[in-house]
Amino acid sequence: MAVLKHAGAIETMLKIIPLGGLGEIGLNMMVVEYGDTIFIIDAGLMFPEDYMLGVDIVIPEMEYIRENRDKVKGIILTHAHEDHIGAVVYLLREIVIPVYATAFTLSIVQNKLKESDITQNVIFHQVHPGEHIHIVPFDIEFIRVSHSTVDGVGLAIRTPVGLVVHTGDFKINHCFEESNVTDISRFARLGDEGVLALFSDSTNVEREGYTDSDQKVGEALAQIVSESSGRVIIALFASNIFRIQQIVNIALHSRRRLVFNGRSIEQTVAVARELGYLKYPDNMALDVKKVNNHPDSELMIVTTGSQGEPMSALARMATGFHKQVNIKKGDSVILSSKSIPGNEKAISNIINNLYRRGARVVYDKIAQVHVSGHACQEELKLMINLTRPDYFIPIHGEYRHLVNHARLAEKLGLPREHVLLAENGNVITFEKCGKVSEQKPESLFLNTESVHCCESQETYDVRGSISGSVNTGRVLIDGKGIGDVGRSVLKERRNLSEDGLVVVSMIIDEETGIVLYGPELISKGFVFGAETGYLVDDAQCVILEIVEEIEVGSESRVDQIRSRLQKALKQYFFFTIRRRPVILPIIIEV
Repeated sequence: MAVLKHAGAIETMLKIIPLGGLGEIGLNMMVVEYGDTIFIIDAGLMFPEDYMLGVDIVIPEMEYIRENRDKVKGIILTHAHEDHIGAVVYLLREIVIPVYATAFTLSIVQNKLKESDITQNVIFHQVHPGEHIHIVPFDIEFIRVSHSTVDGVGLAIRTPVGLVVHTGDFKINHCFEESNVTDISRFARLGDEGVLALFSDSTNVEREGYTDSDQKVGEALAQIVSESSGRVIIALFASNIFRIQQIVNIALHSRRRLVFNGRSIEQTVAVARELGYLKYPDNMALDVKKVNNHPDSELMIVTTGSQGEPMSALARMATGFHKQVNIKKGDSVILSSKSIPGNEKAISNIINNLYRRGARVVYDKIAQVHVSGHACQEELKLMINLTRPDYFIPIHGEYRHLVNHARLAEKLGLPREHVLLAENGNVITFEKCGKVSEQKPESLFLNTESVHCCESQETYDVRGSISGSVNTGRVLIDGKGIGDVGRSVLKERRNLSEDGLVVVSMIIDEETGIVLYGPELISKGFVFGAETGYLVDDAQCVILEIVEEIEVGSESRVDQIRSRLQKALKQYFFFTIRRRPVILPIIIEV
């Protein structure tokens, strides 16, 4: 059990600040603060939206953490998905702090950090469901939850003002694998103890009923494999170890050899097998280089690329650029995942390419080959009813998800003023307002603000509210550049992609002001066609007129020419052909 010292004066206000994940899918990151102690829950990324041309990934703005680096005592990771751990590398470049996570999550993060060569000073703490850690004055308990990866946890955070429950990403299911079942009895006991605030996953709030069982997916996959006489190729998220184990079991039953192909899935499978989460005989796995030495009917390939990533293994198979495996007639290809918003077109392109090569393609619109890892409405209701919180804060989702989850809580009886609809950067505060009594009320669910303080058995009146905000936002990662791509760069990239580029080059005599060379116009993505050949001549006239208008010897003459011809050419091209190319003047004085 790890204990971190807490020094300094103790304040009476608990602050919880989401830095990402509220109002968007991804970027999940939250600060929990009391006095001079801060710990962080998750540090995730999101994939770029359509307008973020050339951007690789997006991470949360961490200015608040940098400003309070002396207070930060650690980060707790709820599970191993990129939208919860993808920004840990960038966080630990800013500030070296202990990392707390379950075995699988910790192993995945350690691999990421090794690749970035920043593990030397980082302290890793492996935790287990049911275990407590102390980051004084906080007591943090880890609660097993079911999700679409193994080793997921929710958190019970005991603070000086009351008990806070953070669900993490979860669903409530019934499964023969104990390690993949949400511990609803523990959440119920927390409700009996008295929950001040519940922070609950909102991703699937728009879906009625319950999340379908993973068993149905297993049955659907088994049926598809039994009907396939050729190779079976299954693309999925590398972190979905439970699904991979289902595939292993099907392969064993159908006497097929397994091939794991794709860097992320090979690394994840190795970690999961080492930890005992994935089990199969040693002689069952086959190196991808040997696939052509075995009959197609004996092969099952598990690969990456379910989101249409252009350089993924599946994409290369579908376009004929994979060294060992190219899709052919007789192959059955299964996309066992749900599309991440924004990836629909890329996935559609891969499916079309697979069909062109003669494959049988199965995806979620055709068969039940995927189920969500997030709770639907009835499960979300159950979580609220189990924990019976005084305050409710929806998290993890776009703004519409948060609003609908808030309304769901109100329908269950929570007063509107006790449902806090927060966004990124909002400071959610809970403050003791005075002792009420020493007797715990029978119900903490309706018409009461009383909770037990972890410092004593006395009961306090606690008021929750949204009090101000801190600076937050999105940092764009482009190659090795962190945050150097801003709005102006994205605007330039968008303009280049839509209207192209015109380069104007000329040489001017510094003493006489005479144009010695040019003006020459070169275009990229902006075509001077035969029917618009006059544009070049007229544009040159516009440039020469500007050069003549600015007197020789004028201060910063070249800068004036450059500025004026950019404006004049933009106006000219828009007036004549309704296009706005980027104008790049190259002017040299000799």
